[in-house]
Amino acid sequence: MEIQPITTYTGKVVPLFHDNIDTDQIIPKVHLKRISKSGFGPFAFDEWRYLEDGSDNPDFNPNKPEYQDATILVTGDNFGCGSSREHAAWAIKDYGFDIIIAGSYSDIFYMNCTKNAMLPIVLNADERQYIANAGKVTVDLPNQTVTANNKSFHFDIDGTWKNKLVNGLDDVAVTLQYEDEIQAYETSKTF
Repeated sequence: MEIQPITTYTGKVVPLFHDNIDTDQIIPKVHLKRISKSGFGPFAFDEWRYLEDGSDNPDFNPNKPEYQDATILVTGDNFGCGSSREHAAWAIKDYGFDIIIAGSYSDIFYMNCTKNAMLPIVLNADERQYIANAGKVTVDLPNQTVTANNKSFHFDIDGTWKNKLVNGLDDVAVTLQYEDEIQAYETSKTF
């Protein structure tokens, strides 16, 4: 899978304002039978997204017509808590979200996002509400801002993760940047 760099990104937002959305709610364990990272999107938020008969739940915000094609999820505090399953990040990415704006994240989920080319942003409740009401926003990762209706909000991100996301790098690509040094080390050693 080729990783797309995130520099300046404009997208439609969808609010899902619940606190403590855990990884079981993001991707129920019954759907963890796949062996690849893809194909989890249809099962994301399964219990909220669908009615018992399998049809779309009209009360679930991402199903509403005004939020179709949203690529930025705006949510509550402690997003991605619960088990450490990376499948939750895979499901959200496969669903179509490239950026998540929350009040806070589980540490493991945050790391899983960055490792799967998603940008997790932390903003306070008032800023998130403003952004959710804007409908469309622009995220400028190099300058670490989210702009909605000409109003900008600053966010923090570790320089390592910022570099990877801006340059479209995964852990393997970062390692390959040191290929010459690795090769030189391996040739200098006898095993």
